[in-house]
Amino acid sequence: MTKLVYAFDEGQKSMKDLLGGKGANLAEMKRLGLPVPDGFTITTQACIEYLEHGSKLSEEVVAQLQTQLDLFSQRTSKSFSSDEQLLLVSVRSGAKISMPGMMDTILNLGLNDDNVKKLARKTNDERFAYDCYRRLLQMFGEVVYNVPMTAFDAYFDKYKTDHGYDNDADIPAEGLKEICEHYKSLYVEKVYKPFPQEPTVQLTEAIEAVFKSWDNDRARVYRQLNDIPYEIGTAVNIQEMVFGNSGERSGTGVAFTRNPVTGEAKLFGEYLLNAQGEDVVAGIRTPKDIASLEEQMPHVHQQFVSVSQQLEQHYRDMQDIEFTIENEQLYILQTRNGKRTANAAVNIAVDLVNEQVITKQEALTKVEVKSIEQLLHPNFDDEALTKATVISTVGLPASPGAASGKVVFSAEEAKEQHEQGEKVILMRPETSPEDIEGMVASEAIVTTHGGMTSHAAVVARGMGKCCVTGCADLEINTTEKVVTYPGGTLAEGDIISVDGAKGDIYVGKIATITAEHSEAFEQYMTWAQDIARLSVRMNAETVPDIIAGYQFGATGIGLVRTEHMFFAPERLIEMRRFILAHTQEQRITALNTIGGYQTEDFEQILRQSGEKPTIIRLLDPPLHEFLPRSESEKAQVAEQLGVTVTTLDKHIESLNEVNPMLGHRGCRLAITYPELYVMQAEAIMKSVIRLKEEGIDTNPEIMIPLVSTVEEFTTLKTLITERIEALAQETGQDLHYLIGTMIETPRACLIAAELATVSDFFSFGTNDLTQLTFGFSRDDSGKFINAYSNQGILEQDPFQTIDKSGVGELIKLASVQAKQVNPNIKIGVCGELGGDEKSIHYFNDLEIDYVSCSPYRVPGAILATAQSEVESGRLSVK
Repeated sequence: MTKLVYAFDEGQKSMKDLLGGKGANLAEMKRLGLPVPDGFTITTQACIEYLEHGSKLSEEVVAQLQTQLDLFSQRTSKSFSSDEQLLLVSVRSGAKISMPGMMDTILNLGLNDDNVKKLARKTNDERFAYDCYRRLLQMFGEVVYNVPMTAFDAYFDKYKTDHGYDNDADIPAEGLKEICEHYKSLYVEKVYKPFPQEPTVQLTEAIEAVFKSWDNDRARVYRQLNDIPYEIGTAVNIQEMVFGNSGERSGTGVAFTRNPVTGEAKLFGEYLLNAQGEDVVAGIRTPKDIASLEEQMPHVHQQFVSVSQQLEQHYRDMQDIEFTIENEQLYILQTRNGKRTANAAVNIAVDLVNEQVITKQEALTKVEVKSIEQLLHPNFDDEALTKATVISTVGLPASPGAASGKVVFSAEEAKEQHEQGEKVILMRPETSPEDIEGMVASEAIVTTHGGMTSHAAVVARGMGKCCVTGCADLEINTTEKVVTYPGGTLAEGDIISVDGAKGDIYVGKIATITAEHSEAFEQYMTWAQDIARLSVRMNAETVPDIIAGYQFGATGIGLVRTEHMFFAPERLIEMRRFILAHTQEQRITALNTIGGYQTEDFEQILRQSGEKPTIIRLLDPPLHEFLPRSESEKAQVAEQLGVTVTTLDKHIESLNEVNPMLGHRGCRLAITYPELYVMQAEAIMKSVIRLKEEGIDTNPEIMIPLVSTVEEFTTLKTLITERIEALAQETGQDLHYLIGTMIETPRACLIAAELATVSDFFSFGTNDLTQLTFGFSRDDSGKFINAYSNQGILEQDPFQTIDKSGVGELIKLASVQAKQVNPNIKIGVCGELGGDEKSIHYFNDLEIDYVSCSPYRVPGAILATAQSEVESGRLSVK
């Protein structure tokens, strides 16, 4: 028979999978001899069975529950029916991974109309007894029968007002009796049944309610935000009640062994006298700082300090401790690794190493990768946020940061306002490459469409720009220049604030806190770099981004996207001239002008990189993206190029494609127009020559995108190599360069061994590879990906985290084959997944040499690969 119920003294901290975090830690504290009220835990396995098989506890669980209750009564010498030794319990959830406040708790279970009188007699405190009873009636009604807490609170608050009581504690016993009677009437009114008087029925229904709470709305949202699997379930902890509301020598509180905001090594917490646990978090009364306990109960304070130090040493991490004091007797109700800010996490990890509590390797597992990005971007002041008016909270946190500015609806307006010194927020249904200058000029970007890998999201992350996408509750009308949101409208020029880390948008300007890199952060990242196997490059093409990336620890550039260089007005007109040319001579004339601009661009990029490797991807997008869309713009372009609007329209129509992402783009452009890639390669090498003449050595790596056949690659490599060798002879320079390809089609993965014999390097473009493997459009998949996730069809969005069984297997196959035929070939990942924590763990186990991501994701990627090394067991951990 499977054991489904464990007494606290039967468990230990290593049993979190079965007992949940809370149950395992309660068991561990029992083993340490700490003052923990006795109890037992119903396992996570029982929860999963309950959720899978119906609406009531199995006979096996009920039988084991009764056995444990009997043993529990023997240990405590108490029972639910005893006149002198009355047993009351708390019922609390406790998953393996802490989910504070997401699920349900019931206190004082076991009270009924008879037992409340027994408690009053035993304690000689009628007020205390009925205070416990009214709390049970409230919690049980809300948790088990879904009676809104407002139904209880409304009457309770009205009672206080009508009788002139300022505080809950002022209500006398007679008043609490009256309140309890009204609460019981609410059961009949709201759920058509009385409050259950039998304690064992209360317990069974409470356990079932906690199991059900694993699937409530807030728990589901929390799991999705924190990548917590549904399958792990929650345990239920039944624990003997201790009473912090039994007088002025009693109380309850929560404390952290270190400051969870700053990381300072000082006890941080609050408590309330004459209160139960829910009172502290509910904010009904203002709690006192934990330091005040030293004055009110010195010996209790001293004991708590000693216990907190013992727990931190034992768990080797900052602890979040819940405690109760009953008549000056301290009880510990819970300990867990405390939630903390990113800044505190780094400071605590470094301090614990310096205090010789943990090793450097362990320290690298104490900070969440996603929190590192918080340290690189400004954040809104928490106090200011509490006073702000919310516009939207349904957007996707596409790129972290906090920014305020005036609403604008076009890239042109954004650029113009920026040049006038204004801070602006670009709001559009979606963005396109042509919006790049407006995005550069904006403090943040907001779109109603698109997901985490949409154009706006990818570009914003690359720039380190704050961005929120997929704001489905907004209607952005760029024609009328108005935004409609639930509760109001915004016009151009109105000021809003955008939180890219949370996906929230607010009315007005909100104060921000500037991110600063502490010595602890620098030390921490040095440890990570020392341990990381994968090197981390950046995706960047602007000087500020490149400088930022190298400051963050990038080892080179893994992707320069040259298409971003063509949208400045003087360049765009030449690009359009090239596209609309009728002869090769006309095309070459336009490209010669563009080539001059490109040489300047590459010189700036390579100057920043020096000898660090720099991969430059040759032009990738379809040509129609460079052509005008609106009628007014078409007229302007036609005039600039000396053609009629009709002629221009015909040419635009001829370039339109049914599936442009599958069409005339990438290497296919250069097969059709070879002079395009030859121009770009020449511009790269001319910039190399200029820098060489200044004594600056560089290492450019030229990448041909979207290759599907060996012949495509060798054809273009030959053209590029011939022009570079000719340039070397003309200038007398010995030019160092590599030519490789971006692997982004399934076919390229399958012929990787052939490609590796002619290619100097590979870089997996996971955005397109995922798109082409699944047949999902990365820009449109947001319409159904959430439904897939909610229904369990996909565990996660494959554009955000590697699909191991499909895309991952293709990458694995290609990497192994390539290394077998060419052991020296460098292999990297430069798509969005190159900055994703889970994906990096996967890549770290393959024949991959580096990942590349946007500059502001570099520190997180370095930490992720270091954590992967630690967790793999390849490094010894204390």
